Amino acid sequence: MIVFDNAAVRFDTGMSLRKLSFNIDAGEFVYLYGPSGSGKSSILKMIYMELFPNSGDVEVFGISSQHALRRDIARVRQRIGMVFQQPRLLLDRDIFSNIALPLELRGTPEKVIRQRVTRVSDDFGLRSRLGHYPYELSGGEQQRVGLARAIITEPEILLADEPTAQMDTELTQEIIKWFWSQNQTGKTVVFATHKDKIVDKEPARTLNLKAGEITEDFAP
Repeated sequence: MIVFDNAAVRFDTGMSLRKLSFNIDAGEFVYLYGPSGSGKSSILKMIYMELFPNSGDVEVFGISSQHALRRDIARVRQRIGMVFQQPRLLLDRDIFSNIALPLELRGTPEKVIRQRVTRVSDDFGLRSRLGHYPYELSGGEQQRVGLARAIITEPEILLADEPTAQMDTELTQEIIKWFWSQNQTGKTVVFATHKDKIVDKEPARTLNLKAGEITEDFAP
């Protein structure tokens, strides 16, 4: 499903990702673990085909980064849900519209949009907040909106870029539990974190990153 073949990226800042070679199979739960600046976000961007390697290859759903056309990239992204450290909500849209946005961009019929938004808002306890705006929600509620938006398109892969970095222990556990529940439905999860407590408490295959290199690839 996801194949990194000796992928390397060089940045103007001098930082680089070197000789990244690994596979992630459908249905796996994988941690990208390492300190800030180790390359976790860049790897997620390469999976999403927002960032392309200078050498080597990244293949997602059988589509190679070396040969991907614009329409190929769009197809890849339609099958992926992204969750960020900050929810990145649109402040001029209410919560319903924020959750519905990925479906609207695909031209999904309004009836289907309403059904799906209602369902996921119930799953995240957001039904009563659909008419509110992001600034009216707590940080935890905003993150749940981000999760709902990521799952609204029923993606096959979920990418998480430090989604619990600024959360307390209780909310962190809630978010991790949600990602595991999605994995149990068959979704592939790639979860970037610098928190060793997460990796230790909910163990899964882990790619240890340091200074742009994978120093260890192990499963519990």
